[in-house]
Amino acid sequence: MIFVTVGTHEQGFERLIKKIDDLVRDGKIKEDVIMQIGFTQYKPKYCKWYTIIPYEDMHKYIDDARIVITHGGPASFIMPLQIGKVPIVVPRQEKYHEHINNHQVEFTKHISSRLGNIIPVYEIEDLIDTIENYDNLVSNVDKKMAMHNKEFIKGFDKIVKGLFD
Repeated sequence: MIFVTVGTHEQGFERLIKKIDDLVRDGKIKEDVIMQIGFTQYKPKYCKWYTIIPYEDMHKYIDDARIVITHGGPASFIMPLQIGKVPIVVPRQEKYHEHINNHQVEFTKHISSRLGNIIPVYEIEDLIDTIENYDNLVSNVDKKMAMHNKEFIKGFDKIVKGLFD
């Protein structure tokens, strides 16, 4: 199962939600997909979806998922890391009116290069290749960092504080 979450930001994330739905429609994703779509206006036709998911249910979906795909909000990709999953992170981009600026792109690049425990996807066309090659990509990710919450949170806290200094 693939679980997709876009958080609760008031701008939708049509680019990601529609792309995943299209990949399921076209048979390129064959496994079940469950989505938390937030304020996205596009309503998936080929995937099970919810606007908002309670914390306990979110935890269960992430735990059960083979692949977790999130937007670039830290709260959305920390939970998969805490559970021991390596998330695919698709940051919202200003040019698509998905956020007010590109902080998710910048943050995703920073975490990816600094900690190496997420798989970033910046261009939506690259998503299917990332999904198809997920197992190979995960084998190259520093799982030790993904599995050790205290070390991750300490490093994460240092990065966030550095962004504001």
